[in-house]
Amino acid sequence: MRRTPVLLMILASGLLAANSAGGAQTPAAPASPAPAPAPAAAAQPAWVARSNEYTQMLLDVQLKHSPEGGSRQGLAKYDPLITDATRADEIVQRKELEDILANLKKIEAKEKNKDVREDLEILQKTFNLQFRQDDYQLAHKVQFIDASQAVFGGLRTLLDDQVPAERRPAAVIRLRKYAGVEPGFKPFADVLKQRVMEQMAKPGVVYPSAVEMETELGRDKNYVDGIGQLFRKYKLTGWEEPFAKLQQQLAEYDTWIRATVMPKARSDFRLAPEEYALSLESYGVDLPPAQLAEMAHKAYTDDQAEMTTLAAQVAKEHGWKLTDYRDVIHELKKTQITGDAILPFYKARLKAIEDIIVAKNLVTLPARPAIIRLATAAETAQQPAPHMSAPALLHNTGQKGEFVLPLNIPSATGGEADKYDDFTFDAVAWTLTAHEARPGHELQFDSILEHGVSLARALYAFNSTNVEGWGLYSEWVMQPYEPVDGQLLTLQLRLLRDARAFLDSELQAGKVTPEQADKVLENDVVLSHAFATEEVERFTFRSPGQANSYFYGYTKLLQLRKDTEAALGPKFDQKKFHDFLLAQGLLPPDLMRKAVMEEFVPSQKK
Repeated sequence: MRRTPVLLMILASGLLAANSAGGAQTPAAPASPAPAPAPAAAAQPAWVARSNEYTQMLLDVQLKHSPEGGSRQGLAKYDPLITDATRADEIVQRKELEDILANLKKIEAKEKNKDVREDLEILQKTFNLQFRQDDYQLAHKVQFIDASQAVFGGLRTLLDDQVPAERRPAAVIRLRKYAGVEPGFKPFADVLKQRVMEQMAKPGVVYPSAVEMETELGRDKNYVDGIGQLFRKYKLTGWEEPFAKLQQQLAEYDTWIRATVMPKARSDFRLAPEEYALSLESYGVDLPPAQLAEMAHKAYTDDQAEMTTLAAQVAKEHGWKLTDYRDVIHELKKTQITGDAILPFYKARLKAIEDIIVAKNLVTLPARPAIIRLATAAETAQQPAPHMSAPALLHNTGQKGEFVLPLNIPSATGGEADKYDDFTFDAVAWTLTAHEARPGHELQFDSILEHGVSLARALYAFNSTNVEGWGLYSEWVMQPYEPVDGQLLTLQLRLLRDARAFLDSELQAGKVTPEQADKVLENDVVLSHAFATEEVERFTFRSPGQANSYFYGYTKLLQLRKDTEAALGPKFDQKKFHDFLLAQGLLPPDLMRKAVMEEFVPSQKK
């Protein structure tokens, strides 16, 4: 789901754009990502230090205009501040960024170090894309801005167990500013309303889809209730009165959206081809949608064939007469892990995976334990799939990434919803833990914190393709060492990523309907109704184009591994290969291939 530029940093501040197992959404748009770490000064090569000085100029502008993102990155000076969501502030920010980029362009022309030049090229490319996206939206769209979700994200970033207690009272100041009770501040909901009206006044603009607004507004109660729960949890004072005002303002804003914007909503969820192309580019997908869909259809058929073989083995082990993979997965799902047993089970499964990683010499593990926890109702509304919540990377004082397990999705009416049965049974925990925790996303971010890379490479070279590619590749790495039912479920979730890569683009092209996509996901991929619903929301309005990145990034990494093995022959060491990949930071496929072929391969041949 695309947001107006003013809200990108707010909404990016809480979650990794991974949305990994169920599909994340990603939240964080690559063009407005969360800042990454500067390496320890003693370990910095001179070129990294120089590159970081240039990148920091842009970061300072972004965080000044989106202070909620600065809080998320551990910078306490931003804690009492909130985003100025006016168009006037956006114009100022754009001018400041353009001036810096123009100066960096001149520096790039004189720069002799190739690594610094490459970083400067990354910066130019990233902001050029962001500006094109912003300009398209301003010229053509009335954005749906969910005020409750934005405010929850801005407060949640301070009200967290990993945030030092002395920083949390700033959330009360931020709350007062959102509510407009602090001198000099208007209610945040009123500012957002003004932004929407400014867009509505433009001729020929396209309105949001009705299904998007209805679904998201139906979840706003979870955000508002979640705000109150957080202030009570951390026993803060002086929040009740501004919260009551804010609660009323958010309710009035939603009523206004329903009365003013909803009647003009589109019945068609599809993006214009130009906008969809921009979305794919932002997520790191550089193949034409039809070509990627063709590749994904083939992989889908191949994976189904392999699942048929594995399902027969699982059925034989259990003494079942069923042999179709769909029936076997349904049987495996019947034994659900519930309540207090969920967390201990996942922690034990992670320990089993770590033992395999060490025994098989797959990748270097950190000494500290990974963090796994259950989501709250509000967090589930914000991100209704298992995901990695990334740690603060710019000013990290010990915070770690968290593998978060939402267990249900709020319905559009805010009532009880269909339950997932996709994440809380034995066989699926192998691949889900490998993707989100280790050796997947948690290890990615731990490696960044440990090694440090230039800000440009860790931040502005980031896209969903390289992040999700590594997560899915991690599942592939672990699959041979799993029990046969775990292998079957690894293939089931790989089948889901295949389906994403053709359903997303075919929905946007009008080749399939949401109802047809739902049937594929429920009947052939064997998802619960709740999970399939979430997936179709992702394809149609939450983040069109992002779902393709899993399959695309995975295929690029597999090909890179095959090419590296061919280049090194018996000298190929997968632990060294994986450690090298992680040490590069969140690089997109083209830069990762360049690093492997120009640095790793020659070093291993010596």
